[in-house]
Amino acid sequence: MIKRILFATDFSRWARRAEDYACALACSWRASLTVLSVAEFMPGLNPDYPVNQQYLAELLKQASSQLVDLKGRAERRGIAVTTRMATGIPSEEVITAARAEDSDLVVVGTKGKTGLEHVLLGSTAERVIRGAPCPVLTVRTEQPVDTDQEEGALSRPVTLERILVPVDFSDCSLDALEYAVVVAQQAEASLMLLHVLEPVSYGLDFTLGHIRTREQLRESWTKRLEELASSHQQSHVQMKSGLRGGLPVDSILDSAQTLPCDLIVMGTHGRRGISHAFSGSVAEAVLRKARCPVLTVRSPKFGPGHRRVTPTAMSPVMHT
Repeated sequence: MIKRILFATDFSRWARRAEDYACALACSWRASLTVLSVAEFMPGLNPDYPVNQQYLAELLKQASSQLVDLKGRAERRGIAVTTRMATGIPSEEVITAARAEDSDLVVVGTKGKTGLEHVLLGSTAERVIRGAPCPVLTVRTEQPVDTDQEEGALSRPVTLERILVPVDFSDCSLDALEYAVVVAQQAEASLMLLHVLEPVSYGLDFTLGHIRTREQLRESWTKRLEELASSHQQSHVQMKSGLRGGLPVDSILDSAQTLPCDLIVMGTHGRRGISHAFSGSVAEAVLRKARCPVLTVRSPKFGPGHRRVTPTAMSPVMHT
């Protein structure tokens, strides 16, 4: 069960949509919510220098006031909130807080029409995804939320009814599926498993034999997807599967829009995260362009007694 949520915010108008998600999930899942504000103070600056002391004191004063306001908004939604303030490098403080709070989920926001291309890569959010001890929900906002709206009101309703899980049968994508099932159970949402069959360059020797091979491959992957979905029958989560041809990024984004989906759950490889393992890749492009939130699973975290159902990449699909 996802019972401890950490929301990291800079109190910008862009962060209010991420606040909506953090509060809505905490409320519906009856999870505890910790809100973290970090006064950025870079290494090398002397904290004892009078100008730096004044600068830091002003940041902390402003953050304290904004935390009080946010806590009030959350309490009007019926949520009990714990607040934290820290000083230092934001990404490091978020990761430290996630470990200290034993968080099950971290929520962060990104902004702008270009999304993560400029905001995430090499930034606080990217480093949080790379180092967080739990999955990270990234909420992208194309337009800043109107802060003149009624206090405590959502900028738009938060829905979590359909979840898209791209699966390439790697360990990280199967870990993401295992975690997505937990999210779907708590949200009473349905899952859509998607595998993308990438196009093949045939050259001048394109023959009927190639067509048959392609069709056999499609049938094989379709069957494997169906078996993977059937292995989760006991989870009581409505689950469908689909196979699409084309470029993975385009197929994932188009599926998320046409279904439509409220959330994409994706796995990431390795400790070095997106900046190294996914530069120019499918995950980076989906994070950058998706119109719905993306839950990135690098370190899946499950409650005591959780029994894994999703097979690993090296194990056969289990039948029920």
